[in-house]
Amino acid sequence: MGGGAPPGDRLLFPPMDHRYAFFDLDQTILPFDTQALFCNYVLRREGWRRIYLLWFVPCLPLAAIRLLSLRTMKRLFFSYLVGMKRETLESHVADFLASDFEAVLYPAVVAEVDRNRSEGRLLILNSASPEFYLKGIAAQLGFDHYLGTKVEVPEKMPFLPVITGPNNKHGAKVVAMVERGLIPEDVPMMADSWAYSDSSADLPLLELAENAVMIHPGAKLAAVGAENGWRTMTPARPYAGKWSGRLAACAQACGLYRVQATENA
Repeated sequence: MGGGAPPGDRLLFPPMDHRYAFFDLDQTILPFDTQALFCNYVLRREGWRRIYLLWFVPCLPLAAIRLLSLRTMKRLFFSYLVGMKRETLESHVADFLASDFEAVLYPAVVAEVDRNRSEGRLLILNSASPEFYLKGIAAQLGFDHYLGTKVEVPEKMPFLPVITGPNNKHGAKVVAMVERGLIPEDVPMMADSWAYSDSSADLPLLELAENAVMIHPGAKLAAVGAENGWRTMTPARPYAGKWSGRLAACAQACGLYRVQATENA
């Protein structure tokens, strides 16, 4: 099923030098948040790093009532890397991408990446995940460009890693592409282009493309997609439903999750 035609009150921007394919990462190309999945990978090899839970978990209620920002919580979460040398982190990333990450990819969505590449579109991976592993993911899957949250990686990781620039989420994803000269500014909709995401937070990204694809959308995104005739994909997941997915993420944050390969669907 292809993406639906744009609503009558919106204009298609004619193709320029490029046609595009925009992909979110977490819950879109794979059924997990890669930040939790990578944490799980590290903790299962360096179990003492679970000590970060002593300060991270008590801060969760403060984040729930917005006394702590998402940016602060992301820095607290990445404190599990404290003291890790840059070369060790880079080694973990390389091994993670070749093992746990590769095992859980959605084959059907990866096939969409391949299709868009074969049809000549510029592939852009755009995620809130940190760029220190997005670079490897983009190379592994054949993306032309990647954009993520910029987490500084010094010679040795500090207790609270530094985030430079915005958390790459919501409309910040589109702003980042404009600032890097990847797309023109103030484009209503791009003809013969595609966008993929699981989240209503990515509506600014999905609305850029003539063809939008929702991956296991929630109620809000599904409603918007129904109005616009967007395509839905529901590849098989290694858990059943939203709460099972959240339990898996909690297990990953504790280094207790055993990765199983995603079924080909």
